Amino acid sequence: MLTSLLLSLAGLTAPEASAAPSGPTVAVAMGDSFISGEGGRWLGNTDRYAGGRNGTDRAWTGGSTYDPAKVYGASGAVGGCHRSDVSEIAAAPLPGIDQRVNLACSGAETVNVLSTAAGGQPHLGEAPQTDRLAAVARTARVKVIALSIGGNDLGFGAIIGDCAYDWYFRRLCWKKQAPVVEQKLPGVRAKVTAVVDDIRATMRAAGYADGDYRLVLQSYPSPIPGGESFRLNQNDSDRMFKDGCPFNDRDADWAAYTLVPRIGDMVEAVAGARGTDYLDLRDALAGHEVCALGTEQVGQTGPDARRHEWFRFLDHVNTQGTLEESMHPNAHGQRAMAACLGLVGAAAPGRYACTQDWFGDGDPSRMRIRPAV
Repeated sequence: MLTSLLLSLAGLTAPEASAAPSGPTVAVAMGDSFISGEGGRWLGNTDRYAGGRNGTDRAWTGGSTYDPAKVYGASGAVGGCHRSDVSEIAAAPLPGIDQRVNLACSGAETVNVLSTAAGGQPHLGEAPQTDRLAAVARTARVKVIALSIGGNDLGFGAIIGDCAYDWYFRRLCWKKQAPVVEQKLPGVRAKVTAVVDDIRATMRAAGYADGDYRLVLQSYPSPIPGGESFRLNQNDSDRMFKDGCPFNDRDADWAAYTLVPRIGDMVEAVAGARGTDYLDLRDALAGHEVCALGTEQVGQTGPDARRHEWFRFLDHVNTQGTLEESMHPNAHGQRAMAACLGLVGAAAPGRYACTQDWFGDGDPSRMRIRPAV
């Protein structure tokens, strides 16, 4: 199997190829937790901590026993890569693709994607992702590479944590975070550009022309809505202790309307400069963010994607699963992102924005794309 071969070849450098192989067709995911499948264990959020948690916990095995490997396989340990069985690359409808390979890993930065030759570094005991891509590219026919990277370089997780901390003390975080983000963005753009260039060079060395495969650079969806779209008042303690969205309204406005779009614009600029496909996900899960008006937590009737959240809430006391899963697309959200990737794969090369289908009735598999503006 390709996966076994990949593991055995990881970190090895094969001799330069003169032509791309004619083996099975493969789609590859590279990058960080937003594409590895972090959060895919969950089918919505609930305040029920025991048993199957109202049907939301896909790792439940009965009683009070849970096995994250049911969802994440060998990558399911605390602090692991968390490659879920419903990850974007695993679930995307990509006709003509024989196999899917998920190289993405939770916590990865650009330096963990760059090849060793380009200065890349291992992450969680694994060789740089582009080194592993080279092994795949020489044994199978790579047709799609989906890349999500840059958020960890920018410190997105730390920003979320800082804003949650400031909510508790009734302080605003956006005023101190905004200038830091603006200062970092040019450097992160350069790093993401270097990753794209390195992937292109690696594929050429394996015998591929740039047009032999689709390189899809994607942005990030917003895990929280703007302040006016929260279910609860910002001073209600349940924003933290029940709903898991401890953010001030003005901080939420900045995160949803400035931070996520600025990251998306940066990624799109790289895609435009380097001629890759671009998948804009900033609004893909809108209306199903954590604590969004119109959504609710899962009750005894069980999960329903139409009514429930598509992101994992902030489990600040770590009573369900792991803290790393917080603020990531859950199984519903990953199905939606997979549908977006499938639509881009079926369309002509270009730059696209993905949103929910007006007639989809909240079904995460019913998405639509339009040219990105």
